[in-house]
Amino acid sequence: MTRTKKTGMRARGGRMAVIGALGLTAVTLAAGPAFAKGSVKITAPQTAHVGRTFAVTAHGDEDAASYLQICLEGRSSGPAWHQVTCGAVVAAGSDAHVTAHVKAAHSGGQEYRAVVYGLTAPGDRHPVRERTSGVAKVAVR
Repeated sequence: MTRTKKTGMRARGGRMAVIGALGLTAVTLAAGPAFAKGSVKITAPQTAHVGRTFAVTAHGDEDAASYLQICLEGRSSGPAWHQVTCGAVVAAGSDAHVTAHVKAAHSGGQEYRAVVYGLTAPGDRHPVRERTSGVAKVAVR
């Protein structure tokens, strides 16, 4: 009789552990953070000729901010990125875009990237960097 009681208690305890684990998993998944959706894409030619002008274009969106602005940054030598130009401030849900017309002054490699900034209002003076694109490399010959 003692043996039957212990087996029954073990089975009931095992069931309770499984039910508790499933409940904890469900609560954890339901209370997990919601990730904002967004993307950023940059396009530039792979090669350009010295003295000629080429276009660098970027498009981006982000759901985490009320307003968006996209900017292009570039560098030719050294580790520092410099802002080339910025697009207009647009409401969230719209596609932010910017185009820069760059004149290739000297030969060598140039790199560009796009940055999407989130703003709380159209005139926000403290934008938050939301997304950064990959690097687009242009070989100037």
